[in-house]
Formats: sequence, structure tokens, C-alpha cells
Amino acid sequence: MSRQYFVYIVASCARGTLYIGSTSDLIQRAYQHREGLVAGFTKKYGVRHLVWFELHENPFSMVTRERQLKEWHRRWKIELIEKENPKWRDLYPDLLR
Repeated sequence: MSRQYFVYIVASCARGTLYIGSTSDLIQRAYQHREGLVAGFTKKYGVRHLVWFELHENPFSMVTRERQLKEWHRRWKIELIEKENPKWRDLYPDLLR
């Protein structure tokens, strides 16, 4: 089984504070954000809800996409989220199914 790589966005609430990250274990990383287990930006600002993610086949494409999204205007990020998740649902529970 090949390893999977993800770029993701977590938010404090709908159209709230956003954080973009990348990981090879989305379930674990989303849980860490959700529970505030890692000190830093997301814990400080209550950024806990997984609202968007994208699967990548290799770490290079994952990191390239993460860097690209971090350069985007906030409006573009919101449009990206709302295209697939217009109600800003927390997608974490879906990962556990």
C-alpha cells in the first residue's frame, strides 16, 4: 500500500481564521488540531475544524501545493473551500467512517 499525502485547511468557524498544512496522516493531524494538542497558531486561535483537504500521490506535489495555497489571497481560499464544502462542515467525522 502506497503512502498518501494531504494538503488541508482547518478553520476556527465559517469564514473564520484559516490554517493551511500538509501531512501524511490526515486523521491524526486533524485530531491534533481539533483537540488543541499542539502548541502554536491553531491552538492559540482555536482553528480546529477540518474544512477542506486534497490528496497527493507524493510529498513533492503535496509541499508544492501547500506553498501555492499559502500564497493565495484569502478570498481565493474561501472560494476553494466553499466550492466543495459550502456549509463549512467539519470533515473530520467523515474521515472516521
